[in-house]
Amino acid sequence: MTTAQPPVEHLDVLVVGAGISGIGAGRYLRTELPAKSFAILEARAASGGTWDLFRYPGIRSDSDLHTFGYEFKPWRDEQSIADAPRILAYLRETITENGLDAAIRYSHRVLAASWSTADARWTVDVERTDTGERLQLSANWLFCAGGYYRYDEGHTPVFAGRERFRGPIVHPQAWPEDLDHAGKRVLVIGSGATAVTLVPALAETAAQVTMLQRTPSYVMPVPRHDALANRLRTLLGEDRAYALTRRKNIARGIGIWRFCQKYPRAARRLIRWVNTKQLPEGYPVDEHFNPPYDPWDQRLCAVPDGDLFRAIRNGTADVVTDQIETFTEDGVLLASGRELEADVIVTATGLNVQAIGGISLTVDGEPVHLPDTVTYKGMMLSGVPNFVIAIGYTNSSWTLKIGLLCEHFCRLLAHMDAHGYDVARPEPSDPDMPTRPFLDFAAGYIQRAVDRLPRQGDRMPWLTSTSYSADVKLLRADSVTDPELHLSRSADRTEVTA
Repeated sequence: MTTAQPPVEHLDVLVVGAGISGIGAGRYLRTELPAKSFAILEARAASGGTWDLFRYPGIRSDSDLHTFGYEFKPWRDEQSIADAPRILAYLRETITENGLDAAIRYSHRVLAASWSTADARWTVDVERTDTGERLQLSANWLFCAGGYYRYDEGHTPVFAGRERFRGPIVHPQAWPEDLDHAGKRVLVIGSGATAVTLVPALAETAAQVTMLQRTPSYVMPVPRHDALANRLRTLLGEDRAYALTRRKNIARGIGIWRFCQKYPRAARRLIRWVNTKQLPEGYPVDEHFNPPYDPWDQRLCAVPDGDLFRAIRNGTADVVTDQIETFTEDGVLLASGRELEADVIVTATGLNVQAIGGISLTVDGEPVHLPDTVTYKGMMLSGVPNFVIAIGYTNSSWTLKIGLLCEHFCRLLAHMDAHGYDVARPEPSDPDMPTRPFLDFAAGYIQRAVDRLPRQGDRMPWLTSTSYSADVKLLRADSVTDPELHLSRSADRTEVTA
């Protein structure tokens, strides 16, 4: 006797990831399309994504929360550059305020998803990370909101002699709760946003902190508190003040980026001048804070109230620019012959990029090879029906792009419902269209993974815009229909390219 299998649960939309993107997607679905059924699957046991995962000292945003926060939910805290606990509280408040608690299914990791044109739906293989149980769900749409890096491991280069070091070696992505660095010599390897965050935080209690970098980064002090925003809240109230501050900060961010792109030499001189003012007299600024690339070829590192520079001025932190020859029992030996002694070594050496959360995709039995796909409006993949990938800006606040993308997605679903369509499949009209990397960014963590990521085209709608103003037009103001987005009805397989 054969035991009947329980029916597979079906949803209109399956959102993967309960971080800042997935929470935003859930809120837009709940408010814009209340009749749609959806669930948010989160592989970990808690919401918040990055802001719950990372626990290293000093962790904070490097974008202001008036733009990194959601457009629909004012940021009410006095800190503009905020620490992780405040951001996490904001995200979980968003979940509760929008009734999303019941929609989030924790410890649910998506392993694979297969699209059936005959059924016009995805079948999704899921693992319960708490029990090991396997289950299946089906959905009309798959919304991948897991960001673009691996949550289970960070990037650590191979260091000769690593096993010789007698002290602890930790990566910020797996910071041990019991690590005691008070009164000790700490060596932080790296020069990016994580390193410049860690150094001043560790320097508060460590005997000495050294930031060892192979190549300098651009580092700029920014106010931790936005005085104008806090004043406007008093005068205008939360909602109006937030809207005005958000617009101000968007315009400021766009202006700075454009200035750096158009006048890189002037931008370099300005940043150097600011750094010189922040550092002790006679400090070798060009050795440690003058990168070989132009400003905004990689992301600028922000330090709230100049805390990194203050630690250097106080003598509790220093910077060394050199290459590691080998680890030793007591630290590292540099290519210059100098040895840096340390009790604790922190490898702030970056992230491992992983597109779509490592999910294995198939369309009608054929595996989807991401580098063979081209991104449509920066949010869908050519030849992959009813699939959205939510990736924010690399040159601005991540959430600015996510909000526009979620709006556009909801408008597309509403249009399809109104006209009886249930399948949306982007396809370039020119299969020989020139392409380039989807994330056209010089940062090392992107370059290491560029051959595993989707591509972008040389024209709209296949270009991945990095301009908020351009995306406002494309994703908010323009029509959701496009000649290269093929809409169809599964019942009779009628296809249109409206």
